[in-house]
Amino acid sequence: MPAAMSHFGVMLGVLLIVWCGLTSAFGLYLQARCARYLDRGTSSFFALSQITYPNAAVVFDAAIAIKCFGVGVSYMIIIGDLMPGVAESFGSADWGLPFLDDRRFWITAFFLLFIIPLSFPKRLDSLKYTSMVALLAIGYLIILVVYHFAADEIPNERDIRIITWEGPVAALSSLPVVIFAYTCHQNMFSILNEIKDNSPGSIVGVIGSSIGSAASIYVLVAITGYFTFGNDVSGNIVSMYPASVASTIAKAAIVALVTFSIPLQIHPCRASIDAVLRWRPGNSQRSPSAASIASGGHQPLLPSSAGLAVVASAPSPPPLDSHGAPAVAMSELRFALITSVILVLSYVTALRVSTLDRVLAYVGSTGSTAISFILPGLFYYKISDPDSIYHQRLSKEDDDAAFDGHLDEDDDDGRGEDEEDTLAASVASLRSTTSVGSAARSRVGARSAGGRWRRKWRWDLEHLETGLLRKMAVCLSVYGVCVMVVCLGVNAFFKH
Repeated sequence: MPAAMSHFGVMLGVLLIVWCGLTSAFGLYLQARCARYLDRGTSSFFALSQITYPNAAVVFDAAIAIKCFGVGVSYMIIIGDLMPGVAESFGSADWGLPFLDDRRFWITAFFLLFIIPLSFPKRLDSLKYTSMVALLAIGYLIILVVYHFAADEIPNERDIRIITWEGPVAALSSLPVVIFAYTCHQNMFSILNEIKDNSPGSIVGVIGSSIGSAASIYVLVAITGYFTFGNDVSGNIVSMYPASVASTIAKAAIVALVTFSIPLQIHPCRASIDAVLRWRPGNSQRSPSAASIASGGHQPLLPSSAGLAVVASAPSPPPLDSHGAPAVAMSELRFALITSVILVLSYVTALRVSTLDRVLAYVGSTGSTAISFILPGLFYYKISDPDSIYHQRLSKEDDDAAFDGHLDEDDDDGRGEDEEDTLAASVASLRSTTSVGSAARSRVGARSAGGRWRRKWRWDLEHLETGLLRKMAVCLSVYGVCVMVVCLGVNAFFKH
């Protein structure tokens, strides 16, 4: 973040950090709206792709693979950047071993001793405890950056850009780094499936608090780190601090963090690559579990007794993978080959590329942009089509809930039992309707939209009209495509 701000300048840098946070939060919000069309606990990109763009599942898996591969490479680069400083703090200069100052030695050592053994086990349950280490390391890093900004004497003649920027090429090449920092969209459906309170207000609160706290930390670290080193700041700011006990602890903590986090990137990368290799174009056949997921898990509008008997006697669905797809057992040979290819390519790339911000720029231009902007916008635009059976079913459920709410209000007003029975019968007749004419749907939609706009503004954003939200979703996808093309082109052809 400090290196990115050095290219943007302080004013534009802060605005872009906030803007990227808002667009990422909107992508998360669209994912939450898409999850409403599926049964609770079944939300996934795979489930959405099966009912919107059946062949888009391979795009999602490819984006996940690219992102995880890039993150793994960046972690190896961090090891190579920080470990020479850690060794120097322990007096490696007096040992007469010059290879201890070589980043390639440390990358190779950690690759052989830790990364390879931790990447081949199929179960990574024990690594979940490193989450606490991650929080402590990040918290310590924030304290370290702010402390040096407050304690170190900063020269007055240091070149600092407040309003100006370095130029369009440098700025656009750093924009994916900021986008990458907010990419958590691959975990959003897991949050929606497991959160206890899945009300609209609760979901918006989760998105706002997480993105808001992240944006605040990014702005704080970017400004303090940039003011400390000026335009000379590098992509890995920890490596720039002078040797001390505090900086050594920070470097060692981050090295331990990224070392044990690399297998967590290898695991989804391996699964996504395996899914990409298994994908065949034009294959519209679905397994029973995939079909049930694609239908959102809802029962037909008029379930027959025969249908209910079939459902009751049907066997339990097979287990699903992390994307919601039917799990396919991977052979030992296939598992070993895919893992080995990922590790070798990551190792070679980390040795050849020494700048962290360059790796994050390419990952942010491709995988992060697709997951954060393009896919959420496309999925919501498709699934919220007024002519879609899924949207009509959701609208019917909302109308039923509204009628139930009116009945509850009537009960509170003390209406007679005869009138309640009449209303209940009317609701039952409405629920038994199997189809609604287009004109009737238009009238219901107009009344519903008018009621939403007349309703007092609510912070849970449920009052937003579907038509307006669909237009905004398309704009988000187009914005993601533009960012991907422009930033990838700038990093590939103009940035050296």
